[in-house]
Amino acid sequence: MKLAAPFYPWHEHIAVDLPAGHAVFTTRRGGFSEGPYESLNLGRLTADRAECVIRNRKTLQAQVGAPLAYIRQVHGTGVRRVVASPEQPSEDADVQSAFPEADGQATTLRGLAPMVLAADCLPIAIGGSGAVAVLHCGWPGLAGEILAEGVRAVREIGDDGPLMAAIGPGAGPCCYEVGEELRVVFADYGPGVRVGRNLDLKVIAREQLHRAGVSEVHDVGICTICAEPSLFFSHRRDKGITGRQAALAWLS
Repeated sequence: MKLAAPFYPWHEHIAVDLPAGHAVFTTRRGGFSEGPYESLNLGRLTADRAECVIRNRKTLQAQVGAPLAYIRQVHGTGVRRVVASPEQPSEDADVQSAFPEADGQATTLRGLAPMVLAADCLPIAIGGSGAVAVLHCGWPGLAGEILAEGVRAVREIGDDGPLMAAIGPGAGPCCYEVGEELRVVFADYGPGVRVGRNLDLKVIAREQLHRAGVSEVHDVGICTICAEPSLFFSHRRDKGITGRQAALAWLS
């Protein structure tokens, strides 16, 4: 896996340094799951064995050296503000009821790593001088401008300096074919978001980040759909029977 700066290898994964912290985009390597979820599946709402997912999450947490903060994602635009040490449910708690519902997290706390999950949707990290955020950005979230909400969250919890964003592995314009009704949703972004019948979610994300005031945006340039299958889970490629990789960020 070739990476261009500012991205670099980290364990089996992809890392990038933020102004006051770090972000990591995981691959599917280095875990304990089997079959279509092999090997580092981090998604509890998949049909994978719960004990494997819990073991995978503990492995990642040990590598990060800080507790991971979980949410239950709903393809919305809600961004959780974490400004006090959260009461973390146990790993075997019921996912549907125990975890807060949101599609992003922002924090100013050191020693905590907010996390989102994806398997074609764009995982995006934002960092400033005193806060980090991670966001799960599928087309519904982008249509609702979740990235503007993510930047707003970072500002509200106290970071008023320049911001940097990193777009992790997700569906690329090479493979993300959609119907005309969805291309119409993003028509205001101009012809650059269309590649034949395909939609470029990364162009949309970059534009939203710039509109929200993010001065520096980097894209790892990896499509989860056509990348080597042993590297990334892909909901579209694997027809829904697949695991989830993660994006997480923490202050250093």
